[in-house]
Amino acid sequence: MITIVSATDRKGSNTRKVSNAYSLILEELNIPHTLLSLEDFTVFERNEAFQAMEKQYLIPAQKFIFVSPEYNGSFSGILKLMIDRSDIAACWHNKKALLAGVSTGRAGNLRGMEHLTGVLLYLKMMVHHNRLPISTVDKLLSTEGILEDPATLNVMKQQVEQFLAF
Repeated sequence: MITIVSATDRKGSNTRKVSNAYSLILEELNIPHTLLSLEDFTVFERNEAFQAMEKQYLIPAQKFIFVSPEYNGSFSGILKLMIDRSDIAACWHNKKALLAGVSTGRAGNLRGMEHLTGVLLYLKMMVHHNRLPISTVDKLLSTEGILEDPATLNVMKQQVEQFLAF
């Protein structure tokens, strides 16, 4: 199973919209997956709700797609906190990761994906080489907030297909 991690707790974020696009791609390919949006969970303590989230989304997954927004030149603190609170071995060891960076700027969170890659490698994960920076994401969304840009969707689909073979 694949878990898509929408790595921000901001409500209505562009990150969630890009995560939804990854979900649609996986649906079209008939790939079982779940979407974990950090806006739907509190990760500030390792309580019963956190452990239930971990059992539903993290532990069963063998692959993860991290959609990570730029936060001050890196990835979000809420993602780091979620990782830090989790059962590291059960959730992350020997699993695979695909990264997409999201920003309204021109770099698509390249630096944040690099930082996240370092963390994931430390957690004994295998990170796919094709990390996709999605720049000026606000210009790629329809007025309804749906990612409809054909070129972006095409490279996302190619990235996912590579990841499935990884």
